[in-house]
Amino acid sequence: MSEITLSEAVASYIETVKGAARQAALAELNRLSRWYGPDKPLGAMRGHDVATYAVAMGPSTPETSRRAAQVRGFFVFLKKQGVLEQNLGPHLRLKKATKAKKGAGAGAAASSDIELTREGVDALKAELQSLMEQRISVREDIRRAMLDKDFRENAPLDAAKDEQGHIEARIRDIEEMLKRAVIVGAGGTGRVRVGCTVTVINLGSGRETQYSIVGPTEANAADGKISSVSPVGKALIGCVEGDVVEVDAPAGAMKLRVASVKD
Repeated sequence: MSEITLSEAVASYIETVKGAARQAALAELNRLSRWYGPDKPLGAMRGHDVATYAVAMGPSTPETSRRAAQVRGFFVFLKKQGVLEQNLGPHLRLKKATKAKKGAGAGAAASSDIELTREGVDALKAELQSLMEQRISVREDIRRAMLDKDFRENAPLDAAKDEQGHIEARIRDIEEMLKRAVIVGAGGTGRVRVGCTVTVINLGSGRETQYSIVGPTEANAADGKISSVSPVGKALIGCVEGDVVEVDAPAGAMKLRVASVKD
């Protein structure tokens, strides 16, 4: 049981994921594999490792919560298949994001629309469907665990309840995002917006890069998809071909020239 590697387990799990959720699950589990080591045996993985990965993921946001849900679903699968003796998912606890200061704009921001592509909305709906199925499964896990009358030291019950809490919280997040979602279609305005592809040239290095501008829940740097609320995304929104913007990125300030904008 302990000889199976992480990459082998991921491949086995991905075969069970259907529809739009498959790509999102594969992207996140590939991140986990690169971080932990694809050839390491799963038997060596401990709760501490998963907790450390949670720190590497960053604070809780709609995006990191979505990613964390993919990893937890993977660990639920491994437990059910007998690959792991315990579900390591409950150890993946994201740190709470720093709350914004109260002000006049706080309430407006909380209730504002979320611009998403049709692909992004479909991915959220697929994830919601998967979570609904996991909800039924974890309820059954809780029922079985409660057959053990000694609740004082009932690790399976604690783990199942913890997992249930994560699932229910993510379901609420997705339902709220879908209520606020505004699907952005082809506009043909020539301006950078959610749903378009923009090619930029870094005026410092001369490097040309192509980005797909997506909603905050769809960002995936590995696929060239950047959020409209990221430093680069915010700077580019509304620009047209030929515009030059300065971006205050973590790696330092840089100037980008918009080479082309495609819907």
